[in-house]
Amino acid sequence: MRETTNAEKIQQFMLRLGRETKGLGRVYFTGGTSAVLEGWRDMTLDIDLCFSTEPKGAFEAIAQLKQTLNINIELASPSDFIPPLPGWESRSHFIEQVGSLQFFHYDFYSQALAKIERGHQKDLLDVQEMHKKALIDIKNLKHYFSQIEPQLLRYPAIDPNAFREKVDEFVAKHENL
Repeated sequence: MRETTNAEKIQQFMLRLGRETKGLGRVYFTGGTSAVLEGWRDMTLDIDLCFSTEPKGAFEAIAQLKQTLNINIELASPSDFIPPLPGWESRSHFIEQVGSLQFFHYDFYSQALAKIERGHQKDLLDVQEMHKKALIDIKNLKHYFSQIEPQLLRYPAIDPNAFREKVDEFVAKHENL
């Protein structure tokens, strides 16, 4: 088992990945990685990321960095669990550029809806923190859900009615906070 990951290790990861890859690339952080970098959690079990443009040598560098930094790295994004929200890339928050790599937080609305669908207490607390930090507007969650609702049939593990109820319940509970 590797160590938990804090903001310092994530920064080291970004610096080294940016140095060791060749060519342009976009890296999107999600989950606990975003929570740590945005400051509502001190640590996470792993660095969750995905690429929209994969630079040459990225996976070789990741394999090495897992060992040298003693961290877990998972290839994951909200679109692994729910349909991708239209315009997610343009809503993704830029973090920084290291070498030819650009680092972003994956669209917080996508992250929030994926966490609401999963429904774990820690996930729901993350969505509350996204709202507190003005990374999402609770009222917009229904709008973004409605954009992906027709595509939910492509995700057979999701019960569309139950997902809609979770979104409605979360919005009703938090819209006046």
